[in-house]
Amino acid sequence: MRKITFENNEIYHIINRGVEKRNIFLDDKDYLRFMHDLYEFNDEAPAENIYYKSINLESYEAKPRKILRERKLLVEILAFCLMPNHYHLLLRQKNNNGIAKFMQKLGTGYTMSFNKKYKRIGSLFRGPFNAILINKESHFLNLPYYIHLNPLDIEFPEWRERKLKDYNKAIEFLNNYRWSSHLDYLGEHNFPSVINREFLLDVFGRQDKYKQNTEKWLQEMKTYDIQDIALEPQILRG
Repeated sequence: MRKITFENNEIYHIINRGVEKRNIFLDDKDYLRFMHDLYEFNDEAPAENIYYKSINLESYEAKPRKILRERKLLVEILAFCLMPNHYHLLLRQKNNNGIAKFMQKLGTGYTMSFNKKYKRIGSLFRGPFNAILINKESHFLNLPYYIHLNPLDIEFPEWRERKLKDYNKAIEFLNNYRWSSHLDYLGEHNFPSVINREFLLDVFGRQDKYKQNTEKWLQEMKTYDIQDIALEPQILRG
């Protein structure tokens, strides 16, 4: 049973991974589907049954969505990163039980889509998502950078041991990795309808400062400030 109680306007680090450490994203359309779901399921209104009608995910472009009706958000998505076998979300709850409702819709909906596409049955995720309250200033200031640097595990896993030799190539890789909110914070319209940038940009000091801090964070590696809330090492071992 989950021990954490979600409170409105508090910020939480959410993470989950594939069952048996399997990949949960097998191609770009899977990533696009999850991004689509992050948007569609973040609404108090019931989601349409989108799994039995044709949807052109390629049209889910990196530009603001046309709003057909006013949504009542369950959460604010402040940052995200999708990795082949897990994901990170930084969420602020907007309404009572908002995180629980959103994550239930997201997990069930994406699993249904994935299973239908790949003709499989059963759970896709290892179990209930993990969550931790962000209630320290050092956590709040450092965690978004940590989340956005996670894609380096794909090509530069040595970054975690501070053995990265070519920072420029690492930054170039991050700046070309579409499946995180990093690009939106750099000022590019990647998935602008999914996230609320303004809250963190005010903290970061806007886009130019965010860019500088990302590069500085990568070199200084302040993981000691967030090791107790990063969640990833324990969840990926389990």
